[in-house]
Amino acid sequence: MGVGKWITGALGWALGGPIGGIIGFALGSLMEKGEQHREGAVYSPAEERNSFMVSLLVLSSAVMKADGKVMKSELDYVKRFILENFGPDAASQAVRLLRDLLRREVDVISVGGQVRAYMNYDARMQLLHYLSGIALADGHPSASEQEVLKKIAIAIGINVRDYESVFAMFGAGIESAYKVLEIDSGVSDEEVKKAYRKMAAKHHPDKVSNLGPDVQRAAEERFKSISEAYEKIKKERGIV
Repeated sequence: MGVGKWITGALGWALGGPIGGIIGFALGSLMEKGEQHREGAVYSPAEERNSFMVSLLVLSSAVMKADGKVMKSELDYVKRFILENFGPDAASQAVRLLRDLLRREVDVISVGGQVRAYMNYDARMQLLHYLSGIALADGHPSASEQEVLKKIAIAIGINVRDYESVFAMFGAGIESAYKVLEIDSGVSDEEVKKAYRKMAAKHHPDKVSNLGPDVQRAAEERFKSISEAYEKIKKERGIV
């Protein structure tokens, strides 16, 4: 069944290109014989999901090493995220693989290019949301971590407003709430309501249903952030 109970079956497109070169050593004996990248193939939902999860771990290592040190809070964030959404077996396996990946150099531009080529925009948005959480795990993202995140966002083809919106989802103030909805504080109440409906549709968990119920469940946090931002703005403005 491939890499344990978490990444089941073939990995699909992640075994080719720069990602394949990085993960080959880490997965090693855990890979099923005969699993390999197939040029021009149409990948199954399971292969798409598994490729998403491997890409997540590879880029996680790049963000974690951005400031030259790996914080316990960052490793705990990864473990907690996997544990809550994928279960204890997955968390143990993810941490083991991540520790191997942290010893490798990751060219985020080339890895991001591969992700952009094979992953749809909604999945890439979910990937960026997770990576932003790592940078903010200790509450104080460094300049180097933000730089790497921006580089990843550009490489995977996320536009600036979406990047700023996703990053702001981890903020607590009213300014962050406006950024989450991608609007300025000077807009009308009606425009606030319109922005909320637009963003709720854009970030709906169903957008990543092709990656499986566990990834879709993880996407609910992003959707929840939209509602929380809207509620903050409503309260601040007295919108009924």
